[in-house]
This record gives sequence, structure tokens and C-alpha cells, in this order.
Amino acid sequence: MKNIFKNNKILVVSTLLVLLSCKKLDINHSPNNPPVESATVEVLFPTAVMSSVGRINGDLSIVGGIWAQFWTQSNGASQFRTVDAYSLTNSSTFINGPYAELYSGALNDYNLAGQKALAAKDWRYNLMITVMKAYTFQVLVDLFDKVPYTEAFQPTTILQPKFDDGYTIYKSLIASIDDALAKDYRGTVHTDDQTKVDFVFGDHGNASFETQMNNWEKFANTLKLKMYLRMVNAKPAEAEAGIKKLYQDGAKFLDVNAGVNNFVATPDKGNPFYEYNFRRLNTPDNLKASVTLTSWLDKNQDPRAEAFFATPNPVPSIDQGDYLGGNNDAVNPVVKVTDPAWMISLPESYFMQAEARERYFGVGSGAALYQKGLSAAFAQVGLTDADIPASYAYPASSTLETNIEAIIVQKWASLFGAHALEAFFERNRTGYPKTSPFYSSDPEYRNDKTDPAHPKDHAGEFVYSANGVTGPGNFPQRFLFPDDEKSRNTNTPAEVPIYTKVWWGK
Repeated sequence: MKNIFKNNKILVVSTLLVLLSCKKLDINHSPNNPPVESATVEVLFPTAVMSSVGRINGDLSIVGGIWAQFWTQSNGASQFRTVDAYSLTNSSTFINGPYAELYSGALNDYNLAGQKALAAKDWRYNLMITVMKAYTFQVLVDLFDKVPYTEAFQPTTILQPKFDDGYTIYKSLIASIDDALAKDYRGTVHTDDQTKVDFVFGDHGNASFETQMNNWEKFANTLKLKMYLRMVNAKPAEAEAGIKKLYQDGAKFLDVNAGVNNFVATPDKGNPFYEYNFRRLNTPDNLKASVTLTSWLDKNQDPRAEAFFATPNPVPSIDQGDYLGGNNDAVNPVVKVTDPAWMISLPESYFMQAEARERYFGVGSGAALYQKGLSAAFAQVGLTDADIPASYAYPASSTLETNIEAIIVQKWASLFGAHALEAFFERNRTGYPKTSPFYSSDPEYRNDKTDPAHPKDHAGEFVYSANGVTGPGNFPQRFLFPDDEKSRNTNTPAEVPIYTKVWWGK
């Protein structure tokens, strides 16, 4: 896995150096291995973006999708058994690889690029870097709960940085975004080359500067909204105040997808999920459809089944975690080599706004944004509003939780693919989809509601893995701290079980 992202980063850096630099060579440094300190912001920033995307939308998304019960381990393979059994250890490559890459790659590059942007008073890049750095740290906090932050990136003076708690980091990230938004980031227009290396909103160099910066501003506001929504359980008053202030200030939120959409069907240049799970493992059969998702799609006659699993009737599927007894002829999840890798998708943005409206501006007030989220979720797989099942109509209940459940379950389904890690986080924050009292192979799991003896249909509700090792009901809530960090840093916090909730968990 390491080579995939190493190759991607080398490709990005090499391309950008050709594109942006024609300076005379320094004979004291190899032109094939220039010191990172000499790199420009225009090189550091897109390299860091690809580092973030490579991990978050790659192997982390695979883990997230297993724990979000979109897919499960095939009984004909063993690559992801420890993930599906909730038995990841500190030495797992699924933990150590992303942690190392996101710190030494993405965040290190954001940090250096940010220093250069500040020194130059380049407030355009300052905003872009701040948002991406905050996004990447937010993912790490949501995975590990505590990570090095205030003492990070000081290798000459602090070799063993302390771990900061997630809430403290969240507050600092929000403050850094506010500071970046307060600067004049529209004062100097990007050059054509600078637009080309904005892999998030540059549209391959075709976007106008106004469109770029409008979208970065919206990304910043939407990321703040996400972090405040994460706080609704642990810091309800602060979450409410922060969200209401966003609306009072007239904040604009994403009305486009935020992410990378320039992958091609060439080795090491494709969607990171595809590169890891299909190309590098040289088989499409490591992951299989989970009954949790397919039963829900079937119950609602949801036509997205064909987009997700290449068949309108995705059976057979495998009950979550049943890799010792499942049917190896089960259908495979579909993630294409050119699929985008979103940081915040358009449906996700609308569903977040719908939740915020429901919570703080009157029960039922999220209906229009919920519908926009549904429309966007179907549109992203080539469907229209006419394809949306009638069962997805907004409940418009007078009970807040009924409406919140509808919003989150639809958000969950919309996150299928290389954005699946977010579905795992949202399940831990909200408890939706609910947990079934029956395993999915039990006849009670999928029932006909017209049968008085079996009135409850649990299709789409989470089930505890058939081979889980944490004890019934103890679903994963976090990652363990990586061995690579524990062996070098005595400040690494004491271990807690993988099913211990992070600071914002429900």
C-alpha cells in the first residue's frame, strides 16, 4: 500500500516541478531529490492534498466501509478479516500506514506550505492550506481521539510531542479557519498554473479565481458546520451557539462536491480505493456486499443497488463478518478507477444543513434540504428524482429524533464508495442506522410488515460481526494507537479498547 501513495506523490511532485520551475540547479543538491524545504507552496499544497486523499479515500475508506456495513470480507480471501472481526492490533498496517502518511506526508507538507504562505502574506493559499490541514486533523482526531497537535512538527526541539485531546484540537482548528476567513484571500488572482494545481476546485485549470475562492470559503464554512455537529452530544451548548452563529453571519455552504476528481485509468493514478482494493491486490473479490446494506436497498426497491453492486438485485450477499460461512459468489461492491474522492460531498453538505435546521431552527425545517440531499445522492450515480422511492419521503414528524434518523440514514447510504469513512463516523455520532436485536441471517431480521406475528422489519439495521472478538454490541469506535508511535513516543496515551467512544461519540 505504501508504494501506491509514494508513487502518486512522486508523480505529483515531478509534474509540478516541471510545470512551475525552470530555475537554475543547485549543484549541492541532487535534482532528483531536492530538499522539501526548497519546494514552493504550489508544489507542497497539491502534494499534500493527494497524500490526504490517498489515505482517507483509500485504505481508511475500505475500513470505514466495513465498519459502516456497506461491504464485508469475502470468504475466499483474508485481507480484511481483522477489520471485520474488530481485532485490529497496534501493529496493523491499516493503523500505522495512514497515521504515518498523514503526519509525515500530508500534514508535514501543509505545515511547511502554511509557513511559506504566511511569510508571503499569500492569504489565498493560507485559506486553502488551513482548510485542508483542519480537514486532515479532524479525520485523525475522529479516528484516534487524541493526537499530537500543539507540539507536532518541531523535530529539532520536540522529539516526543504530547497528545492533545480531541476537543482542544477541534476548538483550535475552528479558530484557525476563522482567522483564515478574516484575511483578504481574494486580493491577488491566481495564475493559470496556480489554478491547475488546485486539485479540489481548480477544475483542471478551467475554474475562474472567483469560483475557486467562493468554493474554498464554502468548504471552510461546511467543515466548521461538520465539526460543530460532531459536538452535539459532548458539547451541546457550544454546538448550538457555533451553528447559529454560522447562520447569523450569513455563511454559505458547499453547493458543489469538494474533493479530487482527476483520476485516470493508469496504474497509481486512479481512485485510491480502486488502486488498493482492486489493482494492487489483483482481484475484485476481497470485498463482498453486506446484507446490512443490500437488505435495506431491497426493502425500499432502491435503484442505487445497480450503481453500488452492478446488479439491481444484489444477491447473494454476505451477512456482516461471516467470512467463514458466507457465499463466495456474493456480489462485489463497485468502485471505478476514475471515481472521484470526495472530502465533503454535495449530498453530505445538504444533509448536514438539514440536520442543523432540524436541531436549531424548528422541527420539520430541514425538509427542503433533506430533499436536496436525496436528489444529489441519486444524481451522483446517474439517477433522477423520479427514481427516488416513495418510502424516502421526509417524515415531517413532530419528534426531532424521527427526522434526524431519516436524515442520517440517507446520508449513510449516500457515502457508499471512497467516502465510506464518514459513514462510520456518523454512525458513531448518531447511532443511526440503529442496531438490530437480531443477526441478519435470523428470519426475524427481514420480515413482512403485513404479518401480525412479525411486524418489525430490521433490514438495514447494524448487526454485530459474526466473528467479532470485542463482545456482542461492542462495535468499533476508534483506532488503537499505532506501534510506530508508541515505540518512539512515551507521551502516547494509555490504551483503551477499540470499542471506547471518542470524545464526541454518542
